Amino acid sequence: MDVRSAQSGPVPSRATALADRWDVEPELFASLARNDQRRMAEQYVRGLLAAEGRKTLRNVAEQIGGKALQQSVHHFITASSWNWAPVRGALARLADEVVRPQAWVVNSTVIPKAGIHSVGVDQQFLPHLGQTVNGQRAFSAWSASERMSVPFNWSLVLSRNWLEDPARRSRAHIPAASRVVSLEEHAGSVAVEAADAWGLRRRPVVVDVDGLDAGATVGRFARAGASLILRIDGATPLRVDGSLLQGYSDKEVPALNLVSSMKRMRRQVEWSEATGGRVHFGVVSAIPVLLACRVPGGGSAAVHHRPMLLMGDWRSSDRWPSRLWLTDARRLPLITLLRLTRLTDVVERDFAEISEHTGIRDFAGRSFQGWHRHITLASVAHLVAARAGARRYAARRRRAAGAVTPLCA
Repeated sequence: MDVRSAQSGPVPSRATALADRWDVEPELFASLARNDQRRMAEQYVRGLLAAEGRKTLRNVAEQIGGKALQQSVHHFITASSWNWAPVRGALARLADEVVRPQAWVVNSTVIPKAGIHSVGVDQQFLPHLGQTVNGQRAFSAWSASERMSVPFNWSLVLSRNWLEDPARRSRAHIPAASRVVSLEEHAGSVAVEAADAWGLRRRPVVVDVDGLDAGATVGRFARAGASLILRIDGATPLRVDGSLLQGYSDKEVPALNLVSSMKRMRRQVEWSEATGGRVHFGVVSAIPVLLACRVPGGGSAAVHHRPMLLMGDWRSSDRWPSRLWLTDARRLPLITLLRLTRLTDVVERDFAEISEHTGIRDFAGRSFQGWHRHITLASVAHLVAARAGARRYAARRRRAAGAVTPLCA
């Protein structure tokens, strides 16, 4: 059944009731060409917010119009012609107004799947669990402040197993232009390139992803002119910046060794949340370092040593820092940098308390376009819920279904 024919009559009473409960901004869907598409998009978002359990296409259809609408909902998400990119642009601009972000946070999420047919499904390693799971991996960009966070863009990782198999590409309707993209490219494109295309004001980017090459990531963001704060592995090779700290060897040393050995660089810090909330205490170290970044197209010997600041963040009395960060924003106050890194906690909280319950990981279809359309509207639902009151929404959902801990790579 075509969306247009299914929506030619009056809006179902269930959807009208949902409209009264959730304020979905009509301008988010102004890019959709037809009235029936814009109406269906709004109803789909309300269905995501109202449905209990997994937000399957059938479950969402039940919320907005009953079984008679299932085929129309399926067509709208998997086979319709509307472009999700302009919707994400509108979402990003509205999130900028609502969140008033201090930074954009980029992270990576693994979506476990039981089968092998959903687009992008492959073997994914989860470092924090020390195990490999079958599932999809997606990068996301979040507009984040100490008060709230909203995802505004997504990038699905497609391996060679998908992109070099004509049959799989055809079944999943993967666009011909799609190619193998490095994890570092995903991290850059999901935030900076998309935001530039949508005319967003630049923000510092906090990248909280396991498995990235520090040199490649820093180089990519530097070429884009974006200020970067990157979580790194303790084995990342760095050397002390001798122009600022004299008397140290110029040999490359693992980042964890530098932070652990240079105890005199540690200091206790204290700050209160911008919203007037609780006071935070911690120990942080800041060491000026140089990171080796290869120059694109310059051959294997072309290396540029970029000035960076290495930060160690102790969240407890442990011997080792909880996290290590590398940033090129060396002129920002240390407290400001530390507060920006803590925005990753806000994103993790909001993913668990809101995104998990607006269907971010629930799309069960097999198509590339379907995945992107569903996750775009699930992100809109996240914004609607966060705007209405994230804490009240989370408490209601926890009572209904129980909290879920996200699997982040």
